[in-house]
Amino acid sequence: MSIIGLVMNLLLAALLFAALGMGWRLNGRLKALRDSHEGFAVAVRELNTAATRAEQGLADLRAATDEAVDLLADRIAKGRTIAARLGRLLDDAATLPAAAPSLARPPPAPPAVDMVAERRLGALLAAAREARPARPDRFEAPPRREPPPKRDPLREMAAAAAARRLAAMAEDDLFEDEPLTLDVVRGASR
Repeated sequence: MSIIGLVMNLLLAALLFAALGMGWRLNGRLKALRDSHEGFAVAVRELNTAATRAEQGLADLRAATDEAVDLLADRIAKGRTIAARLGRLLDDAATLPAAAPSLARPPPAPPAVDMVAERRLGALLAAAREARPARPDRFEAPPRREPPPKRDPLREMAAAAAARRLAAMAEDDLFEDEPLTLDVVRGASR
């Protein structure tokens, strides 16, 4: 073996060791890339699961909101119906012919006031009213004050009776449904 052959063999051995080192480093980098790819795939699966849960939550919330809107719309419609009945009863009481004072009966004793029902009815009627602007767009002169009308005891008694009948109907019609609770809105069942 000559020196040139020996140098060529050593050079070839050095190149093989360099290729072996480069292959080793490349293998480490490929392994790290595969691990990061698997971690990315796990993160994508978790994100997909979270998105699915969020969509389901939104659907549940939308259903609960629709149910609450339907329930409130039904109660507002009942409130408007009762308000219309009250208006008709008051109109009927106002159109009664003036009777002789000798025919007037003493008014019956006022019924006990149910404060909870009165507050509920007041809140529902306030919510049913249309929104009015806080300030007028232009200046308007204050309305003229007219002298108060003469008192008619028969009409006052008829109006009081109509109010009592309306209060009784309001309790029967308006609050026959169960009150809306937060559990119903969320869709939870007990």
